[in-house]
Amino acid sequence: MKNLLHITNGDSFTQRLQGLSVDGDIITWREMLCEGKTVSTVGSETFWKTRFEFLNENYKVSKSWFIEKTLKEYRSLCNHKQQDQIVLWFEYDLFCQVNMLAVISWLKTHRRHAEISLVCSGKENSGEKLYALNELSDERLLELYANKIILTQDDIEFADYVWQLYCSDNPIRLENLGDFENYQFNYLEDAIQLHLKRFPSIKNGLNELENRILSIAANEKPKSKKAFLGTLLQVQNDYGFGDSQYDRMLNKLKPLISSFNPARLSKMGKEVLAEQTNFYANLREGNDYLGGALKYNFLYNTDNKRILKL
Repeated sequence: MKNLLHITNGDSFTQRLQGLSVDGDIITWREMLCEGKTVSTVGSETFWKTRFEFLNENYKVSKSWFIEKTLKEYRSLCNHKQQDQIVLWFEYDLFCQVNMLAVISWLKTHRRHAEISLVCSGKENSGEKLYALNELSDERLLELYANKIILTQDDIEFADYVWQLYCSDNPIRLENLGDFENYQFNYLEDAIQLHLKRFPSIKNGLNELENRILSIAANEKPKSKKAFLGTLLQVQNDYGFGDSQYDRMLNKLKPLISSFNPARLSKMGKEVLAEQTNFYANLREGNDYLGGALKYNFLYNTDNKRILKL
């Protein structure tokens, strides 16, 4: 029997996997690398310092919490040196796909001789709905596990390369990336396209998700901020974000939303949504990063789906 290690996408699925009684140890990857600045050397001192600074500033994560929840689990991963079979459990959404790239990049450097395989949830049938791991039955999870994708060296090299591009200061290099169909990552191309749409639109200075948020406020008028967050969690599955991430976005968009009880756009909010006013100048003061790139150093042209460097 090979020594087995499972790396999961979060605590809730780790508990689920423990209940399935599969062989091997389980490590939880506790990060949200789709938000804030990233550096390509996963696990380095600079990497963790950069991540802590972002999480502390934007989510008030304390040093003790970060050490206890994230660094201890990472050190546990470092100490699992004997496993020659490593199984990654990730999902189709942007949040998971970026974390997956980082983990594979780390494994490429630190576990070169291990067999790495992937269990990735998403499409289940001919329908359009995509499923999270926790939405699947125990039987289906065990079936996916039995048919897990064993990553080739080419797959691993490609994932590492995409991670390097994600961490570079110019997303145009990521935009020009092709050949996704030659590798065993069924949801990565869509996730990268979604990532590129997070740069501000040339038309009104908001990105795709921020425009979606204004549309929900205008058209659905959630009755409270809690209801607003609930709607976002329901309908924005492709991002995989949690309520704390959406709450941060709503706070940034406050000048455009005059009320949350119920949700109502301000006069400027209506003009921005109608693309009559560009809100870019109000936002660009922020030192926001998407991967390795400064968010407001680039614009996204929604007509030709291309990134422009300012």
